[in-house]
Amino acid sequence: MADVATAIPALRRALAPGAEEKALARLAKDPQINRQLDQFAKAVAKATDLKAALRDPRVLNVLLPALGLPDAVGQAGLAVRALTEDPADPNGLLAKLPDKRWKDAAQTLNLKERGLEALRDPKMQAVLADGLRRLSWQKELDADHPGISDAMLFEQRAASVKSAYELLSDPVLRRVITGALGLPQEIAIQPVETQARAITSRLDLSKLQNPREVAKLAERYVVAAAGTGTGGPVSPLLALLA
Repeated sequence: MADVATAIPALRRALAPGAEEKALARLAKDPQINRQLDQFAKAVAKATDLKAALRDPRVLNVLLPALGLPDAVGQAGLAVRALTEDPADPNGLLAKLPDKRWKDAAQTLNLKERGLEALRDPKMQAVLADGLRRLSWQKELDADHPGISDAMLFEQRAASVKSAYELLSDPVLRRVITGALGLPQEIAIQPVETQARAITSRLDLSKLQNPREVAKLAERYVVAAAGTGTGGPVSPLLALLA
């Protein structure tokens, strides 16, 4: 279990200017990551069509983690359907999926218009390489202090949130906000309206536009995560951060 007292300093070190660049430069030399990227490039070069590429584990094992969907690697069918959809279609699958990460990924790739060539594009492959290395760094951080990577992403994304429903639709934002506010994990079984009310009764969402308030929430979350190993709110240090 991580040391509660070191959780906030660890988060601040990870967010310090230059920390990410240094980590990515180091991981650019990682042989395992480079093998994955090489296998990806060879697979998309030989693929007969886009759907065949998206069903290839060598492609999905890079593509989805690099785009923020590491937990979806085993969902090849959904990946084919979602990533080839038009993200601008208000009636399409992407508009109906509660997890907006799929829409973000589809927008980044633009497979609907570019097809397989998008995956073969050296510029896109560089974007994916960067994403895969960043994920590896996040895993390193979380191994020492659970929740650090979630807290970092929360600080990046929070200002774009306009409603509690947006918080709940993003797995990372959901984990951070419920952990920071002391909401039990069991709240997930409640109707989404009940979950939204639980958030807005404890947090003025306009505070998400204030970087200092966002930083406080992120720090509350990593303290909670350090106290339980999962983000559960049990540490008495949380009271000091209120």
